[in-house]
Amino acid sequence: MSDTARCKELLRVAYHVWHETRGASVDCWMNLLADDVTFGSLAEGAGPATFTARVRGKDNLAGYFDGLRRNWEMIYFTVHHFVAEGDRVVAICTTSWRNKLTNKVCETPKVDVWRFRDDLAIEFYEYYDTAKLMAAAT
Repeated sequence: MSDTARCKELLRVAYHVWHETRGASVDCWMNLLADDVTFGSLAEGAGPATFTARVRGKDNLAGYFDGLRRNWEMIYFTVHHFVAEGDRVVAICTTSWRNKLTNKVCETPKVDVWRFRDDLAIEFYEYYDTAKLMAAAT
């Protein structure tokens, strides 16, 4: 199995666990990350989504997952396709989350871009509808 195919399979399993546990299994992601990972999100920490601020380093990701789980409840997370080339894997998804404070739902297409080194993720960036996120959070 090639490095690209192996990384794609690692992500397939992690996304499956993420969906099945409705976002309760942070370990499925932490086990994939290099210590020096760069982790970013389209909202970039704006407004009521401060947990989405860019971080560097695996040890600094607790704030992202804590904020996500504290204020949001996953309804579903579906990966439709993986696209892989070289050291990059892209997951094309749809996802839906309910804000625990407002009870509003954010349902959005989502694209996650990963870059790997030695079967560990060194970069992650997520793209989604930030307007829908902000509307559900306020």
